[in-house]
Amino acid sequence: MELANLLLADFDPAVRHIVAQPFLMSVEVDGHVRKHIPDYLWDSDSGPVVVDVIRSERMIQPKVVLLCSWTRQIVESLGWSYRVVHEPPRIRLSNVRFLAGYRRDWLINRSLLDEIRCGLVRFSGISIADAEQTVDGYPHQLVRPALMHLLWRHEYCADLDVPLRPSTVLEAPR
Repeated sequence: MELANLLLADFDPAVRHIVAQPFLMSVEVDGHVRKHIPDYLWDSDSGPVVVDVIRSERMIQPKVVLLCSWTRQIVESLGWSYRVVHEPPRIRLSNVRFLAGYRRDWLINRSLLDEIRCGLVRFSGISIADAEQTVDGYPHQLVRPALMHLLWRHEYCADLDVPLRPSTVLEAPR
């Protein structure tokens, strides 16, 4: 579950940097010393975010409620944000995991990327399959990876809460 949320954070354009298990927190609560190492620290557009990954069914356990409560108090006292994340939606995670395979731009044909980037309006509102047919002069095997790379980079958008298919419609970034 930590890896799944790490992948989603890596895909999030607002998250600029990620540190796993960034520090040890120690505090006295009700006369007992409590210690905790958060799962992640994200540097985001809105500032630092401390993240704990906890299964949803554990959120009703008193120890977990207490942990999240004092962690939130400490983190927010620093002016940072605190988030508890759970199991991500299965289809969204599957799509993001698939797109992650196309994140490395050095593996994508540069001139093809430039052509597709220049055609933002041309490709918006059409399916991936139609976009592949629209690009002339490049083998089909190069076009789809370029489109997937641009989806990973948020240069095009698509509904990632439904399975990605050739019929998936590309949209301009929001």
